[in-house]
Amino acid sequence: MPQATYHFPTGFLWGTATASHQVEGNNTNNNWWSWEQQPGRILHGQKSGLACDWWGGRWKEDFDRAAESGQNAHRLSVEWSRIQPEPNRWDEDALDYYRQMVRGLIERGMTPMITLHHFTDPLWLAERGGWENVETVELFSRFARKVVEALQEYVTLWVTFNEPNVYSVLGYLTGEFPPGKGGMGTAFRVMENIVKGHVAAYQAIHAQQPQARVGIAINTRGLKPARSWLPLDAWITGIQNAIFNDFFPRALTQGTLNYVYRRSRIPQAARTMDFLGIQYYTTDRIAFHPLAWKTAFARSFFPDGSDLSDSGLLANVPLGMLEFLKWGTRFNVPLIVTENGVDDADDHLRPRYLLQHLHQLWRGINFNWPVKGYFHWTLVDNFEWERGWTQRFGLWELDLETQVRRKRPSADLYAAICKESAISSDLVARYAPEVVGQMFPE
Repeated sequence: MPQATYHFPTGFLWGTATASHQVEGNNTNNNWWSWEQQPGRILHGQKSGLACDWWGGRWKEDFDRAAESGQNAHRLSVEWSRIQPEPNRWDEDALDYYRQMVRGLIERGMTPMITLHHFTDPLWLAERGGWENVETVELFSRFARKVVEALQEYVTLWVTFNEPNVYSVLGYLTGEFPPGKGGMGTAFRVMENIVKGHVAAYQAIHAQQPQARVGIAINTRGLKPARSWLPLDAWITGIQNAIFNDFFPRALTQGTLNYVYRRSRIPQAARTMDFLGIQYYTTDRIAFHPLAWKTAFARSFFPDGSDLSDSGLLANVPLGMLEFLKWGTRFNVPLIVTENGVDDADDHLRPRYLLQHLHQLWRGINFNWPVKGYFHWTLVDNFEWERGWTQRFGLWELDLETQVRRKRPSADLYAAICKESAISSDLVARYAPEVVGQMFPE
């Protein structure tokens, strides 16, 4: 076996990513908690409940685990419904609690990255129409100003929206997320308002903190025509790529909103992205299907023999990481992988998935692409939205009954990578010998 090591740049960010509703517990004042109480919304009727009990203080032990593992950064979100529980009331105690959390990261030698909106909306905002209502743009800007005022001593890396493409499509087209509506016109109105919300928050953050770096995190889904010889498959794949992958980064670099049937402009949106967060998990094959109107006339699937996750919803396609990093270079901003991971309760797939994807990331860096960090999803098993607790993404396993954490082997693997900022052939041979020949060919 060849002896070799892939080294990452000095100052590279190594971390994990989390989200408030998925880890804090008892977030009772937002639209997701309400959604969970409705029969049939969450797989097996599961609820977030206590989640990982971060609001009860367990963030401290989890941050300790991350720091001891060599992670030098962590991405977390703040919960709008805690900070602004009513339209005319700010909860200073909640803000102080988040201040404690980010100070806790700094004290552990870790760089905090804060996400302002990670899928959840306060109930009072949802009752006003949420992101269908253009008034939400100014409300979000005020929220951003309040959070930056509270945390700017410790935070300079900000993500305005997590996966606004997923939020818009699943909430307003397919109906799997709240508010469970279906309609392309409504989905596009929400997308346009989110672009405006990002611009307003971007301006508010920079007004208070000129040195801030403000970006957005996009769920990049690899989409390939199922039958390359069939024009309809290529056509529908192109449409899906334009709406799902390209819409928001293009809007925030060019100020252009490209819909399926029209184009509009928000000039002030141009150049409002200091970095692009790329969240890559998998790649699908796309086939045209005339009856699949809810998914824009496309059927997605994985080829036979794919290396699948526990749920069967993710396939291990590492080359997609390289392809999306290359895609990201077209926007001429630094790139950060803000999420990447796989649901794998017994840790049989995660080691090779992690190593293979990081190998492709390393390849991108060696093309001099401006990749500045990697945040693995996730630190500890958490509540995975409409899938409940059925998908286990954590480097640490969570026992829901006892809140006990148990370290999976991939936690030690990731710790070794973070501490050395490198991947050696010996490390691959120890944790994923089945891919040594691929990663270190003779």
